Amino acid sequence: MQKKRHCYIIKVQFLGFRYSGWQKQPGQKTVEGMIHKTLKFILPNISFKILGAGRTDAKVSALQTAFEIFLEHPLPDMDAFLTDFNRNLPSDIKVLNCTPISSDFNIIQDSKSKEYLYLFSYGQKNHPFCASYLTNCIDELDIDLMIKAAKLYEGTHDFRAYTAKPKANKKLVRTVDSCEILENKILKANFFPKKSYLLKVTGKGFMRYQIRLMMGALMQLGRGELGILDIKTSLEEGNTMQLNYVAPGSGLILHKIDFE
Repeated sequence: MQKKRHCYIIKVQFLGFRYSGWQKQPGQKTVEGMIHKTLKFILPNISFKILGAGRTDAKVSALQTAFEIFLEHPLPDMDAFLTDFNRNLPSDIKVLNCTPISSDFNIIQDSKSKEYLYLFSYGQKNHPFCASYLTNCIDELDIDLMIKAAKLYEGTHDFRAYTAKPKANKKLVRTVDSCEILENKILKANFFPKKSYLLKVTGKGFMRYQIRLMMGALMQLGRGELGILDIKTSLEEGNTMQLNYVAPGSGLILHKIDFE
């Protein structure tokens, strides 16, 4: 007889600057690896398994993401569990809440929408403390042209130019629900430049490097290295365009995930 599993969804946020991404990897410091290590310490002699809502690249941060935890026994005291969890996690990872869910919930398949932010500034070199959050382009950028071009990504397109070495069976047609460049009013610090910007992208799911390549293409456009026609061509079905600038991971933030 199969044992009953007790399932919870845990919301979490983290600064990714010192991690090699979310996914646990041998010999690498990762967010999942740190969470797993902490859970083993605070839940001794209890068998568990965790499953993240998705992978993030090295140095990418999250203001709100989530993972499932599967346990043989229910958590007796949720508040005490969260307090103990946060006490033992490093300072750059914080658990926000923990909610019981049914065993048929799938954190990957039941993700309805993900919103990413890419923070950037241009025109002068930033304070060194900005490096963890904000990509800096010292060159001048045509921000108005970039704002116009960002809207071209909205809708359903062939994004084969916006991923690295796709496999033969990889789904390359993706839908972007919204894409816009705005002045950054979400994250502020006294060492931030007077004005900074963000690319906000929303959709059900994204390929590896997709948003960083989108941001990279927009920055190349802003510097005059690409034109609007290049952006349009890169989204045509079966295009063979090769984009070569992947924007740094440290500017990318998973802002929130909504579930079905």
